[in-house]
Amino acid sequence: MPDIEFQYVLLAALAIALVVAAVTDIRRRQIDNWLNAAIALTAPLYWWASDLGLWPGVAWQVGLAAITLAICAGLFALRAMGGGDVKLLAALALWISPLWFLKLVVMMSLLGGLLTIVLAFWHGARRRRERLAIPYGVAISSAGLWTLASQFLPVTKAAAVASGIG
Repeated sequence: MPDIEFQYVLLAALAIALVVAAVTDIRRRQIDNWLNAAIALTAPLYWWASDLGLWPGVAWQVGLAAITLAICAGLFALRAMGGGDVKLLAALALWISPLWFLKLVVMMSLLGGLLTIVLAFWHGARRRRERLAIPYGVAISSAGLWTLASQFLPVTKAAAVASGIG
């Protein structure tokens, strides 16, 4: 039987970790390894609290995280993504079901594009010549928070179902 209260405690901890990731990425353009490890290592507690079976539930989550890590590691090798961003997205894949993770990736892409445009204009207005560094952890964290709210908060979940995206 799922432990709903413990699930929400873990989801709240994940939300706090995502806010910390966004803030540290803004301040230092870095997402700490300890934070990504904490997100990844607490996922099994969430699986247990959610009564997620090993097959196919946990297998799907681990497979999704492995695919995410492989794709994002390729982007890291191309210098299109930072290492902390790669680890954060792969760690999130351990928590979010495949359909919702796809929604997270779409929202992350939209938010990341908007963030890039805003920072590019700001960078140009200040006439900076150095390479523009985008704190993409902000887009990942924001999309993660949006996903958690849409999937688990009753008010937003009802609105998502009513609009056809839930």
